[in-house]
Amino acid sequence: MSAQPEHTAPAQLPAPAAAAELLARIRSDRRAPQWVPAFERDWAAALEDSRHSYSLAPLHDVVRTWQARLASAPAVDVFLTAGRDDSDGISLDDVFGGRQ
Repeated sequence: MSAQPEHTAPAQLPAPAAAAELLARIRSDRRAPQWVPAFERDWAAALEDSRHSYSLAPLHDVVRTWQARLASAPAVDVFLTAGRDDSDGISLDDVFGGRQ
């Protein structure tokens, strides 16, 4: 008998170099002037949280959030260039949950 529930899959952890690779992708994006400082701010806050909690979870959350943001950017561009109304949008924090 296993102590672990059989129905839960372990969370996929980002690779050790994921943050550096992600920052390189952000820097090559046309949104770099806005996104690089935002990523660095999120990363610094998560790093501080990790120091206090002895957990890498805050850093993993930042990587996952920014990966999702970059992955969805082309679809957002298509949506906006099509002249769609984006006034009813929601915050990414509402979708993924804000950091505690």
